[in-house]
Amino acid sequence: MIRALLCATAVCLATPALAQSHGAESHQHRHADFTSDRLHVRVDGEGGPGVRDIILIPGLSSSPRVWQGTVEHLGAGWRVHRIHIQGFAGAPVAGNAQGPVAAPVAEEIARYIAEQGLEKPAVVGHSMGGTIGMMLAARHPDAVGRLMVVDMMPFMGAMFGQPGTNPTVEAVTPIADMVLAQMLSAPEDAYRAQAAQTVAAMVRDEAAEPMILADTAASDRTVSSNAYRELIVTDLRPELAGITAPTRVIYVAFDFPGMTPEMTDGIYRASFATLPGAELTRIDDAAHFVFIDQPGAFFAELDAFLAE
Repeated sequence: MIRALLCATAVCLATPALAQSHGAESHQHRHADFTSDRLHVRVDGEGGPGVRDIILIPGLSSSPRVWQGTVEHLGAGWRVHRIHIQGFAGAPVAGNAQGPVAAPVAEEIARYIAEQGLEKPAVVGHSMGGTIGMMLAARHPDAVGRLMVVDMMPFMGAMFGQPGTNPTVEAVTPIADMVLAQMLSAPEDAYRAQAAQTVAAMVRDEAAEPMILADTAASDRTVSSNAYRELIVTDLRPELAGITAPTRVIYVAFDFPGMTPEMTDGIYRASFATLPGAELTRIDDAAHFVFIDQPGAFFAELDAFLAE
């Protein structure tokens, strides 16, 4: 994750969407009867006896298509609620035109759970979606049955500090402001060229790249930029102790020169130290979109976690 997120000038750092299966996407979904200017929800499956609910939250600039393979894998027995954040991947900007995105979206998902009468659904969030999932589970612990965070740490801003230090939100805020300014001011062609370079670092499946780039191009640049700044300055470590739902973190090894997988393990253990009982699992031979690169390993972890 982190190497892609720290590319060059950080101009392009919108994590775009891609489908887990490269064939035709199923159209058996419907849109939930839920009014929000922050998000809308597409629902696959129907409720009923024995049917469980799961909420899937994609990452920065991603669309619900990122979870298509997961929806197909889950199959019967699950009603799947896929979040589409306004301003990402073709959705109208609406209420996300200014300011933070992740925190307001987390509050809206909590309202969605309450208004739809969902009983402690499982929540799976990738990248920025993992941040939103942690916010939701920490701030509304009674709303979440279990939480899976996919390739995201509770304080991404820590990676922007000096090596060997423990940076604070205050220390990284000037960097976040600089990144935001760069993202907003870069010429369009430079922004898109850097996005293409970032995509190559985020997924190893070359067949997925055209779809990723298309969804990136369909995302509002200001919404993505503001959301990325928000991720840098959001430190959820002090809030993790408030999460009562069983939590599993899936991640990939940092792709830095001199960085070993064991070093990545140590960083993740330290990052989630304030959440006792969290299970951390590294999946190898994968980039940021681990469920694209290693779907078998990812689905095995998901199935085991949901069955606990």
